[in-house]
Amino acid sequence: MATPKSVAFHTLGCKLNYSETSSIGRLFEDAGYAEVGFDDGADIYVINTCSVTDFADRKCRQIVRRALRKSPNANVIVVGCYAQLKPQEIAEIPGVDLVLGAAEKFRILDFVDQLSNVPGKGLLHPGQVTNQQRTANNEQRAIVQAGEVKEANTFTHAFSFGDRTRSFLKVQDGCDYKCTFCTIPLARGSSRSDSVESVVENARRIAAMGVKEIVLTGVNIGDFGNGTEVIEGARPKKEAMFIDLIRELDKVEGVERIRVSSIEPNLCTNEVIEFVAQSQRFMPHFHIPLQSGNNKQLAAMRRRYRRELYAERVAHIKQLMPHCCIGVDVIVGFPGETEEDFLESYRFINELDVSYLHVFTYSERPNTPAAEMPAIVPMHERRKRNEMLTILSEKKKRFFYQQHIGETRPVLFEHSSEAGRVSGFTDNYIRVDMPLEEGLINTVAMVKLENINAEGLVEAELELLQV
Repeated sequence: MATPKSVAFHTLGCKLNYSETSSIGRLFEDAGYAEVGFDDGADIYVINTCSVTDFADRKCRQIVRRALRKSPNANVIVVGCYAQLKPQEIAEIPGVDLVLGAAEKFRILDFVDQLSNVPGKGLLHPGQVTNQQRTANNEQRAIVQAGEVKEANTFTHAFSFGDRTRSFLKVQDGCDYKCTFCTIPLARGSSRSDSVESVVENARRIAAMGVKEIVLTGVNIGDFGNGTEVIEGARPKKEAMFIDLIRELDKVEGVERIRVSSIEPNLCTNEVIEFVAQSQRFMPHFHIPLQSGNNKQLAAMRRRYRRELYAERVAHIKQLMPHCCIGVDVIVGFPGETEEDFLESYRFINELDVSYLHVFTYSERPNTPAAEMPAIVPMHERRKRNEMLTILSEKKKRFFYQQHIGETRPVLFEHSSEAGRVSGFTDNYIRVDMPLEEGLINTVAMVKLENINAEGLVEAELELLQV
C-alpha cells in the first residue's frame, strides 16, 4: 500500500484563521492526506496568513524557510488575508508554489491536484497556462493569484478541532463596516454569515467530539444574519440576528461553555447582555473593541459609536454581572492623535471598569483612508503610548484578579507549558495555575482562588471535580 501524502499547517493571526485552518485540514484528511507536525517534514505545507500585524511579510518568509528546511521538495501554499491583499509580494517569496485568496482557499484541493499537471513546481492561474509559459515555468515557478475579493461572496462554515478542550466556531465572515484603518473588508469581502441551523448543527458535532468550550468567531459576529449573497445590489433581509443565534446555541446539550470572542459595542446590545447574564452556558466574558477613548479619533476612524455608548455598555454589563470579565481593544498613535487626545483616552479607559486591554500600535495600511491622513504620530511616540496602556492593562488585570481571590469558581482545565502543572480559565476568564492531578485535563472543576503568583496567574485549590 502506498504511503499517503502528508500535509502540515501553520496559522498566523486570529481565532477565525484557526477555525478555517482546521476545516482546510479536514478537506485534506477526507482526500486521504496524512496530517503531520510542521517540523516533521511534509509533502505539502499550508500557511494561513494574517494582515493585521506589522510583520506579515517577514513572518510569512520565516515560515516558508522553516518549511523548506524540513522538506526541501515540498509544495508550499499560502492562503489567508495577507495572501488576498498582497499576492504578488508572496509570489516573490522563494519556495512558494501557490497563493490562494479569500474566494479560493476552500477550493485548495482543486489547485493542489493541478500542481502535478504543470511542469516545474508551480501553477499558473487556471485558463492562463500557454505552451510558452509551460516551458518558461521550468525556469521560474508560477503562482496562483488571488481573485478579486468581491468573488468571496459565499459563507463557508468552519470550526477548529485538535485541542479537545476548546473549539473556535466560525459563524460570520467579512465586514461591511468602513473603519479607516482596517484592511479586513479588502481581505475578506462583504459581511455574510451561516444560518442558525447550520451553526447549531456544528455545535452539536463539536459537543460529540468531547469539546467542553466553544468560542464563537467571525470578523464582525454581532452582524450575524446579514445574508450570504447580494442579489441585484440588494442584500437579503435578515432572517435571524445574533441574539437569535445565541438563544438557540444555549439549548445545545453537551456543550458546557460558550464564549463570544469579540463584539462591536454598538452590536453588543442590552438584549445580548441581559441574555448572557441569565445563561448557564454563555460565560460572563465580553471582549469589546474600543480603539480610542477620544471621540475625535473615533470619528476619524469611522467607528459606529462614541465613547459615551461604550461606557453605557460596560456599566450595564457590570450592573448585571459584577464578576464579568471585559476585554478591550485599543489603537494608539492614530493619525491626528495629539498628546492631549491620548491622555484623554487614557483617563477614560482608566476610569472604565474593564479587566484587560489588547493594545495595538497604529501602522499604515495601503489602500486605507487612514494611510493618507495628515498629522502622522512619530513612531517613538506611538511606542511610548503603547507602553503606557500596556502597563495600565497589567494593573487592571491584577485588580480584577484580586477582586475574586477567596472565591470558588469553575475552571476548565487544559495542559500547561510547565511539566507537572495544569492551567485553565474560570468562567469569568481568570487564568488559574495549579499542580497537575490525574484526570483533570478537559474537565470542569470547582476551585478556590488562593493568591496571585509572580507570573500573574492565580493559584488555586481543587474543591470538587465535576465529570
